[in-house]
Amino acid sequence: MASMGKTRRALSAGLCGAALATAPAAPAHAAPAQAATATTATAGAVWAVKPTGTEVRLRGLAAVSRSTAWVAGSQGTVLLTSDGGRGWRNVSPPGAGELEFRDIEAFDRRRAVVLAIGEGEASRILRTDDGGATWTESFRNTDPRAFYDCVTFFDRRHGLAMSDPVDGRFRILSTADGGESWKVLPTAGMPAALPGEAGFAASGQCLVSSGPRDVWLATGGGATARVLHSSDRGLNWTAADSTVPAGDPARGVFALAFRDRAHGLAVGGDYRTGRPSPRAAAVSRDGGRTWRQARTPPPAYRSGVAWLPHSRSAALAVGPGGTDLTADGGRTWRTVDTGSYDTVDCASGSGCWASGEKGRVARLEP
Repeated sequence: MASMGKTRRALSAGLCGAALATAPAAPAHAAPAQAATATTATAGAVWAVKPTGTEVRLRGLAAVSRSTAWVAGSQGTVLLTSDGGRGWRNVSPPGAGELEFRDIEAFDRRRAVVLAIGEGEASRILRTDDGGATWTESFRNTDPRAFYDCVTFFDRRHGLAMSDPVDGRFRILSTADGGESWKVLPTAGMPAALPGEAGFAASGQCLVSSGPRDVWLATGGGATARVLHSSDRGLNWTAADSTVPAGDPARGVFALAFRDRAHGLAVGGDYRTGRPSPRAAAVSRDGGRTWRQARTPPPAYRSGVAWLPHSRSAALAVGPGGTDLTADGGRTWRTVDTGSYDTVDCASGSGCWASGEKGRVARLEP
């Protein structure tokens, strides 16, 4: 589930106060899709489940629009919808069945980059320019000490990927051609990692960007859960302590979201089932230089977070225990759904999606 140490590596406003509600997760083989997407909403927006036809866990998600989304997950699975989730195409790379996809970044319904995690050569990056009809492997990790967790893009050409620390510092890959080629950046501008510190490959949101040059990296496992920030596309970094508890390989910041280069959200906690996750959310208003604990955080571990489109104050956080909504920029959260999701993503124009275990994918409906 996470990539921090062998224990974790073994585990695989806008709404204006309206409530979210979700139908129970439908089996992936359930049909027809129209019946499975029925919801029991009270008012406002709802999660509408979109059956995918698979039972694998889908931790990678890229929302392109209300109609188009990519998801990626276990057993080398990549799925694509271009009709709002009514139908899904299996566009998994041939021969990728042993890969564990945890992050996918998409530019449209034809171009996407997917990251596989794992030690050594299990960490790979593949890309497609034809909607998944063909895939090209553009990076394969050959350093047995590296373990890649997340990938992000500033625009259609420039992007970064991050690995857990190697020789005491997080390792950063860079691309300037849309993921066709990658190079390891120098580590001179990267602060030293704390003992036990690393990232979580839980939702594709441990490395996020906003604007043309700003990027943030979330950590846990060390004495403090930190957020690292670079304003020059990964060459130089500063580190700030968050308020999310760490001090254990299973605790820390799992996901970040920045709606601009100043306003950020961090969520996380302790991913182990039944373990408490107090103070599982934090807010920054200065680009991640300082973090303040949410006054009313989510009640449990959360692995994904996203700002709602066209809102400066509303966001969603998701995890295996449910979905939470904030309408005040992350100061207070309230649980609005108890369905299990691992990650959430909203397209810049419109359309929010969530995905998780047993092939579950949902779209936010008005």
